Amino acid sequence: MQRMPKILSACLMVCLSLPGWAEGGAGGAKGAKSPSIKLPGAAFVALETINPEHIRWHVRYLSHDLLEGRGTGQRGGDIAAEYIATQFAEYGLKPAGDHGTYMQKVPLVGITTLPETQFSLVPKRGETMNLKPLDEYVAFDQTQQAQSDVDADIVFVGFGIEAPEYGWDDYKGLDVRGKVLLMLVNEPTSEDPKFFKGKALTYYGRWTYKYEEAARKGAVGVLLVHQTQMASYPWEVVRNSNSGEKSALKVEGPALKVASWVHLDVATRLALASGMNLEKMLQDAQSREFRPVSLGAKLKAHMVSKVRNFESNNVVAILPGSDRKSADEAVMYTAHYDHFGIRPDMPGDNIFNGAEDNATGCGILLEVARAFGTAAQHPRRSILFAAVTAEEQGLLGSEYLGKHPPIPAGKITLDLNYDDVKPLGAPEEVEVSGAERTDFYPSVQATAKEFRLAIRPDARPEAGHFYRSDHFSMARVGIPSFSINEGMKYKGHSEGWGLDQEREYVEKHYHQPSDEYHPEMDFVGDSAMARFGFALGWEAASLPKLIGWQRGDEFEAVRAKSQ
Repeated sequence: MQRMPKILSACLMVCLSLPGWAEGGAGGAKGAKSPSIKLPGAAFVALETINPEHIRWHVRYLSHDLLEGRGTGQRGGDIAAEYIATQFAEYGLKPAGDHGTYMQKVPLVGITTLPETQFSLVPKRGETMNLKPLDEYVAFDQTQQAQSDVDADIVFVGFGIEAPEYGWDDYKGLDVRGKVLLMLVNEPTSEDPKFFKGKALTYYGRWTYKYEEAARKGAVGVLLVHQTQMASYPWEVVRNSNSGEKSALKVEGPALKVASWVHLDVATRLALASGMNLEKMLQDAQSREFRPVSLGAKLKAHMVSKVRNFESNNVVAILPGSDRKSADEAVMYTAHYDHFGIRPDMPGDNIFNGAEDNATGCGILLEVARAFGTAAQHPRRSILFAAVTAEEQGLLGSEYLGKHPPIPAGKITLDLNYDDVKPLGAPEEVEVSGAERTDFYPSVQATAKEFRLAIRPDARPEAGHFYRSDHFSMARVGIPSFSINEGMKYKGHSEGWGLDQEREYVEKHYHQPSDEYHPEMDFVGDSAMARFGFALGWEAASLPKLIGWQRGDEFEAVRAKSQ
């Protein structure tokens, strides 16, 4: 690894002792001993230029009402993509999209469930339950047809999981072709890290897996029971995330006619009308001995959808590596730029500005890109930057990027992702959930120590954050990947204060129009995460070997096949 000249080293040691380092990166006290990160002088100089106000400017613009909530396939989303591409060009980064441009076209299908849709539960006894959209259920037709009809028996399949590695099978060989499956989000509760990874949610707990597995088995529909504790977010998030147009990649293979969530009250009433008790059903589902149960009820649905074929864009740029032998390999940085756009049917403020989610991640991505682009020298490997679309629609942009990367996935050594980084001041902790699954983790630990950042375990492992952001799409094609974010402890505040901020955001602002930019936001923490990620990326780009997953990790086999 290249070392800096002694004179430059001494100069930088003075620079790193200035308050700017503490306020913008480590969160330490003024005059504290400066870090000794093993980076070349040019990298240190570039790192020192990372500025919280630069990130503020990007967040302010990207979350402005003029961008109309950056909806996928909508005018505001396209403006955001053009803005990001322009910034990449200004920083001297080369296009890495289609046909020598910064844009990678992502073919999508927009599906809007129309008011003509009828959605009824017909229990074994009692009156038919004609459900009210958004208040009692949300549903989409994944077959991407204008109309679909369902008149099918409802079967309760517990968590809807078949996981042989954990000795778990909720289906027990039942033929569910043509059925509608009532199931729970999340997965069996456990303290044992060897059983569904204990408290940490695995992909089996995600709603996307539930739909995928049900479709593979031939079911025509899924009714997911919403519980705030199990889903880790309130019904308002489900409603807002599933109203208006829903985007998808063009369907390949089996798909559900009805992919839906139902309110807990609805599931309770359905169980009661079927002669069952929902609480007991939830308890029974926690056992390996659970067997599917027919409710003797039916779902009758007439799905009417507006189907729109369109394209959105991933914005992709590259900084070529300085070593000819390694320049065909790369470190990647990702962040999604999309949000939910405008909801015309919503009274009052109906612009989903997405300031924290995820203008902050884009602001960090752009500032890291600027620092790399203006550095006096390039790292050995190339550096890719990707602002991806349609994350809020189910990680679609990053899924497409993972399947169509500008550099083969087997040659991308690491993906560092930024998503929803709170502008709350100087952090004393960093969360890198998933980094421990890679052989790069010792470098992550060492870098965190140099930045005086304690590594905080996932504050809410039950929420399954590893499977809920774009780094997961990269992991699925084998690329070692994780997100970088702050912990819960900030300078001048208790841990409880940080937890309160997180709780208030999830309850009142997450996927709501109130996620807006405010001048009093403090982007020091965002710049700290940018500096931390810059240092990690440069380090990863300089290692003699490509990074891999830990032995036995679920993505290890995919990585091996890609290389």
